[in-house]
Amino acid sequence: MAHNFANWYFGWGWFIWLGFIFLMFSSVGNWGYTYRAHQKYQGHPRKEARDILNERYARGEITREQYSQLKTDIASA
Repeated sequence: MAHNFANWYFGWGWFIWLGFIFLMFSSVGNWGYTYRAHQKYQGHPRKEARDILNERYARGEITREQYSQLKTDIASA
């Protein structure tokens, strides 16, 4: 039994352990990369022109007539 133990750690067994450790590190690195990439592109959704127009009207930056005109301009575009 001791002979098999010695072959496992001092023979080609180290190659299996290094391969296993490499796979673990690469899996964690791949997970971290994909997590950051998804956060980058899914973090902040783009606002539509109609949403910006509604916000400006709600804050009182534009009048009702301007709102109506801009709304029809956006719809026709």
